[in-house]
Amino acid sequence: MLHTLEILLEERNVTRAAARLHLSQPAVSAQLARLRELLDDPLLLPAQRGMRPTAKAEQLLAPLQTALRQLRETLDASRDFDPAAADMTLRLACTDYAQAVAVLPFIQRLRRLAPGIRLAVRHLDAARLLRQAESGEVDLALISPDYAPPGLHARPLFDDRYVLIGRPGHPNWREGITLERYLELEHVVVSLGSGDFSTAVDEALAEQGLARRVALSAASFLLVPEIVAQTDYVALMPQRLVLASRVPLAMADCPFAVPGFGVSMAWHPRNHGHPGQRWLRQLFSELMAETAAA
Repeated sequence: MLHTLEILLEERNVTRAAARLHLSQPAVSAQLARLRELLDDPLLLPAQRGMRPTAKAEQLLAPLQTALRQLRETLDASRDFDPAAADMTLRLACTDYAQAVAVLPFIQRLRRLAPGIRLAVRHLDAARLLRQAESGEVDLALISPDYAPPGLHARPLFDDRYVLIGRPGHPNWREGITLERYLELEHVVVSLGSGDFSTAVDEALAEQGLARRVALSAASFLLVPEIVAQTDYVALMPQRLVLASRVPLAMADCPFAVPGFGVSMAWHPRNHGHPGQRWLRQLFSELMAETAAA
């Protein structure tokens, strides 16, 4: 019944909860009635869309999830983990960049090795990650080591570097990209949600008394390869994302030093010893090591 309560509070809908529990809707409704009696609280009230938890129910959810997760880990630790027979959900938080370079190949491998494991991908919110990990909303996050919250376990996953991309046959590409030519080209920059035309690269150039021509500010990395492939714009892009895009592009080193970056896995201590979670983290590590070697 506590498991039923957990699912009901997560879904806030009897029909969806019944589907996750593999029970009939009347059976779940009967358990909800019994829980209301035992806890002396309505727990869930009718709302415009689904149901709304009471104040007591909201207070119960996080400690209930913690207690049930600890119980599941204790039970799971007593037997070997079999990926092929596993029935679990991994709640993963990451950026659109990480989805393209890491999650897509991970899904392909996971589908083959552990078809019963479901993957719920959500956008990474670094400011809320610790709270999401504590409540069980996020099991694993792919995040820059600089932004991983203290209190979470972390392991380096892969490194990436920036390369300059342009379309094949770009008129200014044939003789190589000097700093002077780089500054003359029209650039696409990525500004996550703010629409700014100035980035850390522009700030570094300004310190040297230099400026480049920024023609387009994009909200995401994902469309930039397509934009560059069909225009005379150029862009600095993470190399792994360029290779993952499979868009025909010319690539060159930037004519001045641009620091690369790393991506780490981060998870809450409660998931550290879970056999299934351990296996999934190891799968991510092995897969990214393979792509780096390739």
